Amino acid sequence: MDIIGNGFIARNLRPLSEAHEQVTVLAAGVPRQLLPESETARERALVGETIRRCRRTGRTLVFFSTVSMYGAPGCRGLEDEPVTPSTRYGAHKLGLEDMIRESSVRHLILRLGYVMGPGGPDFRLVPALLQQILSGSVRVLSGARRDLLYVADFVAILDRLLGAGVENQVVNVASGDCVEVIRIIEHLERRLGVTAERIDAGRSVSHCPSVAKLRALVPEISGLGIGPGYYRNALDRYLLATDRWSGVAGHI
Repeated sequence: MDIIGNGFIARNLRPLSEAHEQVTVLAAGVPRQLLPESETARERALVGETIRRCRRTGRTLVFFSTVSMYGAPGCRGLEDEPVTPSTRYGAHKLGLEDMIRESSVRHLILRLGYVMGPGGPDFRLVPALLQQILSGSVRVLSGARRDLLYVADFVAILDRLLGAGVENQVVNVASGDCVEVIRIIEHLERRLGVTAERIDAGRSVSHCPSVAKLRALVPEISGLGIGPGYYRNALDRYLLATDRWSGVAGHI
């Protein structure tokens, strides 16, 4: 596996670097919303360059997209239905998906849920919530729901998808346990033994993907403990791995 990038996801994919030798994984994209146009232009150029290289060498391009494109009224979070992204970030990623599909390169497009684990950027959801909770107050967006996926489980799912020869498809890679962010906050507070003041930050969109297609392609994911309540296990593993709560081991 050829891994392009050196960020959080790219580092966690290194154990697979000797596997799937005809695969190129593009893990160097725009990491978050609200970045300048220069960053999205950089990613478009990188995707175009990688498409050309993969076509020339006959390799399969794995591209990481986002479930953030889901959330419009009536959206069911299904990969094979039309979507209307509710955010600029989602629209950007959908445009890159279209570029890949139209190029005729062999590909696998993965719409990722919230992949989390030790070593992730501090600006992401869980580290940011932890920082706010420990500071004494936390901003709460009404209606916000997120699907958490622990990074080791993400790597295992990707390995199985590639091992099964899945290609030229779009697949949601998530847990299917899409929960209100307030539930995530409450679980973190219980584990940390603190309660933070709630600050109303308005309303947000729920980015909830279906995992029916993923389960059909990779039935073994049930063995990863993925299902209702998974988010609690993912958060506990994160707290344990980052030494945030020494009591987690007794509660998993």
